[in-house]
Amino acid sequence: MSPWVAHLVSLQFSIACCWAFSCHQSGSSPDFSLQGDYLLAGLFPLHGDYLQVRHRPQVTLCDRPDSFNGHGYHLFQAMRFGIEEINNSTALLPNVTLGYELYDVCSESANLYATLNMLCLPGTHHIALQESLSRYTPKAVAIIGPDNTNHAVTTAAVLSPFLVPLISYEASSMVLSTKWQYPSFLRTIPSDKYQVEIMVLLLQRFQWVWVSLVGSDGDYGELGVQALEDLATKRGICIAFKGIVPSSAQVGDEEMRSMVRHLALARTTVVVVFSSRQLAGVFFKSVVLANLTGKVWIASEDWAISTHITSVPGIQGIGTVLGVAIQQKLVPGLKEFEEAYARADKGAPRSCPKGSWCSTNQLCSKCQTFTEYTTPKLGAFSMSSAYNVYQAVYAVAHGLHQLLDCASGACSKGQIYPWQLLEQIYKVNFPLHEDTVTFDDNGDPLSGYNIIAWDWIGPKWTFRIIGSFIWSPVQLDINNTDIRWHGKDNQVPTSVCTQDCVEGHRRVVAGFHHCCFECVPCEAGTFLNKSDLYRCQPCGKEEWAPEGSPTCFPRTVVVLTWQEPISWVLLAANTLLLLLLVGTAGLFARHLDTPVVRSAGGRLCFLMLGSLAAGSCSLYGFFGEPTLPACLLRQALFSLGFAVFLSCLTVRSFQLVIIFKFSTKVPRFYRAWVQNHGAGLFVMISSVAQLLICLTWLIVWTPQPTREYRRFPQLVVLECTEGNSLGFLLAFTYNGLLSVSAFACSYLGKDLPENYSEAKCVTFSQLLNFVSWITFFTMVSVYQGKYLLVVNVLALLTCLSSGFGGYFLPKCYVILCRPDLNNTGHFQASILDYTRRCSST
Repeated sequence: MSPWVAHLVSLQFSIACCWAFSCHQSGSSPDFSLQGDYLLAGLFPLHGDYLQVRHRPQVTLCDRPDSFNGHGYHLFQAMRFGIEEINNSTALLPNVTLGYELYDVCSESANLYATLNMLCLPGTHHIALQESLSRYTPKAVAIIGPDNTNHAVTTAAVLSPFLVPLISYEASSMVLSTKWQYPSFLRTIPSDKYQVEIMVLLLQRFQWVWVSLVGSDGDYGELGVQALEDLATKRGICIAFKGIVPSSAQVGDEEMRSMVRHLALARTTVVVVFSSRQLAGVFFKSVVLANLTGKVWIASEDWAISTHITSVPGIQGIGTVLGVAIQQKLVPGLKEFEEAYARADKGAPRSCPKGSWCSTNQLCSKCQTFTEYTTPKLGAFSMSSAYNVYQAVYAVAHGLHQLLDCASGACSKGQIYPWQLLEQIYKVNFPLHEDTVTFDDNGDPLSGYNIIAWDWIGPKWTFRIIGSFIWSPVQLDINNTDIRWHGKDNQVPTSVCTQDCVEGHRRVVAGFHHCCFECVPCEAGTFLNKSDLYRCQPCGKEEWAPEGSPTCFPRTVVVLTWQEPISWVLLAANTLLLLLLVGTAGLFARHLDTPVVRSAGGRLCFLMLGSLAAGSCSLYGFFGEPTLPACLLRQALFSLGFAVFLSCLTVRSFQLVIIFKFSTKVPRFYRAWVQNHGAGLFVMISSVAQLLICLTWLIVWTPQPTREYRRFPQLVVLECTEGNSLGFLLAFTYNGLLSVSAFACSYLGKDLPENYSEAKCVTFSQLLNFVSWITFFTMVSVYQGKYLLVVNVLALLTCLSSGFGGYFLPKCYVILCRPDLNNTGHFQASILDYTRRCSST
């Protein structure tokens, strides 16, 4: 209690429960009250909400014939029936009778009047506030109702200090589960917390991610819509439009036209309507008026199976309606009880004496005029709510049964206090017509929901149960085949802002909602994991992916194995070259003193052949998985061997040019060249220079076996690191310079005697050398296949073969096929002919 109350120790003060008590002759219907040992109160909407503005602090008159509420009437009768059934029972509260006082809560003021009246001390019209309320005895030990969240919040707040049990049959708002604020509130209808969960699960089941929300004014609709928005957003569902139907809304007014217009512009196929049935009626009349059709409407429990909505003219054309409904249960005997009430002689309605104010919270003129044929129809919706009232009455009775110790067969009647009864109601657990009534710690029932679909056959309306929901554990079961969709071919409608991207394309949000996006393909080397549709994931080191790929693929390991057919061809060609080199060396050794061998360089030829053989042996290091010895030798040995060969080729061509062209013109240079063994000195210096380059390469930039990933996205190249080093570049550049020098010197000797002229063959071999390397580097830049190493070996083999073929093959041909040209006389004749031509020019 608040601090100021604590100071009012034992102070009694009067609160006028209603100005009606100034008239002791206030009228009431006997059907609204029943004497008993313990009194229960019931709050029911026998008439519609009173929406007019009050200008005086007076209780709203409820007995207005034009606003009679048939649904509230069935609830009213369900409580009367339940108490009568308990009073006739010998097992439950055997020697105790329950009484009741029922009230029509057509407005907030009428609801508050009824609540305060039940808090009054018995036999008085006053509420006593004391330091401790544990001994307070109000008129009613428990209250059943009221029907909606707005009224329930008021009643629960007023009753909370007194801990008077309040069991609502229709107030489902989550806010009422807050026990520190509403400690004495319980209910027999499930909390909206679970209703919201169902709706979001329903949206997820059909992959509806672009939806609109419509709620009604008041705690029920506003809190429900807010909870829906929060949970749906967490689950990845976007809210395109959200609107609240005001309590003052009228069909066709500007506010409703604007709401429906914005709803249409939102382009959502699915609309969740979390609304009270009264304001849902206004909303759907406006929807029909605007001809807004072809949508899926998700109904909250309050209007899902209400005939108040299904009776709206033209409602059958709005689309598909799916809804959440309380599990359908019957109150056995209620229909017969209402029929018996209609047949009974209730007498004429009393009139209020002149000068008095009648208690219209306990009057219902229309109720007294019902006959067996004019009684409101007890539909499925009203029957479900009536069962909730019936459950609430039995829950109070079972709590009293335990509190009064009735297990022995006789109850010990005595003074009880509301807080004591509240404790016992929380503990109840009893069967009721194949159902079990119990409450959790929040005062909520442990029951489930049905999922229903509207079904129209011509003008006739009905609903079908298409699924169910339980929350221990959370489980939603739906039979999709039972739903008749409004679209063509009974296809499930889609409700998305943007259609899903094709595989391998990520979403780029366009605008404020993540459901509206553009599709961008993933870059090469990345893929789209379905767990994150907005970011492409990089592939693993041993994987690759093309652009726009939904997955990664294993990289192809590139290595020139010994077993591949192409390897056999290259190995055979290289082995053949080695055999030719060895054979040529033997042939030259046998004909060492012949003019052809001497003109080719004599013993220098063996150095040239040996260097080519060394280069040829290095090619075997390119086959199989790279090892450290292979990496150290293969490129370096080739570079050194080929450099020795080119040095010999260069100096041989240069020496012939000097002999025939410059010996007489620059005799000093020629003599110095011959005396100082210029040819051998050049070969040695040139070879040592390349040797130093290669040694520096191997020491500073040591080639290592490696797995190369960056060059080709889809390949793992098993190679040596020599190709990426400065040492390799220097060695290759040096050989290139030697190739150019050999080509230049050979070209200068193009007009030498025929037997000495090697210009054509050497020029051709060097051109072939250049072409092979140009081809190789071109292939490296454009080819991303597994045979790149094959191209490399082929380029090296071509260099060696062109050098051997351009220089040695013509001489082998002369030795083997034209021995008549391999004599001194022929060579002297060739020299004389060259001298004669030079003299004539």
